[in-house]
Amino acid sequence: MTHPPTRWELAGEGNKGYGETFAHRVSAGEDVDGEARLADALAPRNARILDIGSGMGRVSAALQARGHRVVATEPDPSLRAQSGSTYASLEVLPHEALALDPAELGSFDLVVVVGNVMIYLGEGTERSVLERVRDLLAPDGRVLLGFHLTAVKSGSRTYPADEFVADVAASGLRVVHRFGSYELREPVDDYAVWVLEPARA
Repeated sequence: MTHPPTRWELAGEGNKGYGETFAHRVSAGEDVDGEARLADALAPRNARILDIGSGMGRVSAALQARGHRVVATEPDPSLRAQSGSTYASLEVLPHEALALDPAELGSFDLVVVVGNVMIYLGEGTERSVLERVRDLLAPDGRVLLGFHLTAVKSGSRTYPADEFVADVAASGLRVVHRFGSYELREPVDDYAVWVLEPARA
């Protein structure tokens, strides 16, 4: 099945700076584990965790180091290469979100979708991606998402909070928490961190 190109793909060289920025931060010894700390707190010990759009691998690697069984997925070949050179023990699948097959991958205690993945999806695929995320969850599984609510870089979209909440509900999920940061600050207008779970019957 053919899916529309993602906004990330369409932006091309406009997104080159992402990997370079985080490579510099990692080499400088900066703290880049905020997302992983929250993900770790949301998951049981030795959890199965799926990281969709794992980028250069920093979140997946941090979760793996905490003892979780992590499946990382990143369709951008340059970011996969960067991930391999930075975190050699981390295997990264080349799948896009809609190519993730629950029958192949099984279910997960936590699905992580951070790093603005949601505002770079292919046009009109947001609900389909959320439905796929739902199908990949274990019965008690949860989802951690984080993204800017307004377009911030080349090719990204504005994704207002109320539109996202409507898409979540239409996809068989529900919002459990909304925060303004991965340190659980109160909600803000320009960035949102969400915890989702399957909708109750």
